Amino acid sequence: MASARPPPEVTPERALHIPSRKSMFTVVLLGLVALAWVALWVWGRSPYGRFLSHHALTEARLSDVARLTPLFVAGWTLMTVAMMLPTSMPLVTLFHTITRDRPHSIQLVGLLVAGYLAVWALFGVVAHLGDRGLHAIVDRVAWLGAHPWVIGMGILVVAGLFQFSSLKYRCLDECRSPFAFIAGNWRGRNEGADAFRLGVRHGLFCLGCCWSLMLLMFAVGAGNLGWMLMLGAVMAVEKNVGWGRRIGRPLGFALLTGAVAVAVTGTALS
Repeated sequence: MASARPPPEVTPERALHIPSRKSMFTVVLLGLVALAWVALWVWGRSPYGRFLSHHALTEARLSDVARLTPLFVAGWTLMTVAMMLPTSMPLVTLFHTITRDRPHSIQLVGLLVAGYLAVWALFGVVAHLGDRGLHAIVDRVAWLGAHPWVIGMGILVVAGLFQFSSLKYRCLDECRSPFAFIAGNWRGRNEGADAFRLGVRHGLFCLGCCWSLMLLMFAVGAGNLGWMLMLGAVMAVEKNVGWGRRIGRPLGFALLTGAVAVAVTGTALS
C-alpha cells in the first residue's frame, strides 16, 4: 500500500501569506463600501442630489420618467453597495477564501457580488413602481392627499409586523450561516454561472429578511445618510452579530410604536 502523502510543510512564510491575502481582500472590500458612502455624500450635495429620492420621479412628467429612472436605479444600487454589502461581508470574504486558488478568483467574487446587487436593484425598481402607483392613488383620493402621514404609518406597520414573521427568521438564518450556505449552494462546475447564481440566491434570502427595513427608505426619504447608516447598522447586527437575531422582535415593537406615534401626531415621515 502506498503511504499517505504528508501534508505540505507549513512554513512561517506560508502561514503569514494566507491571512495577509484575506486581510488585503477585506481592506479592498471595505474600501469599496467606503467609496460608495463618499459617492452618495457627494451626489447628495450635487445638483443631481434630488434624484437619490424617489420623489423626484413621482413629481416628474411622464415624458421625463424614462430619462430619470436610470438615475434612480444607479442611486439605489449605490445605496445598496453602501448599506447591504457590509451585511454580507462574511459570505463574500469566505467565498473568496474558498476560491482564491482558482485561476479567476477575483472574477468569481465579482460575479457573486453582481448577482447579489442585481436582486437588490430589481427590488428598487419594483418598489419604485409600487411607490408611483401609490402616489397615483393619493392624487385621486382627496382624503389621502390631505393625510399624507397615513402612508408612512402604513409602511411602519408593515415593517413592524414583518419582524414577527417566520419568513423573516427563515431567511435570516440562511444569511447568518455563510459557510453552510456556500457548502449547500456552491458546486463550482460551471464557475462563472454558479458564482452568479450563488450571489442571486444569497440576495434573495437577504431580501427576504431585510426588504421591509429597506422599504423604510421610501418613507423617510432615500438619500438620507443618517437613516441609511442607522438601518444599515441594524441589518448588519441582525445578520452578523451573535446576539443579532434577538433584536428582531424588539425592533418590531419599536416600529409599531413609531406607527402609533405618527397616527397620534399626524406627522409625515418625509
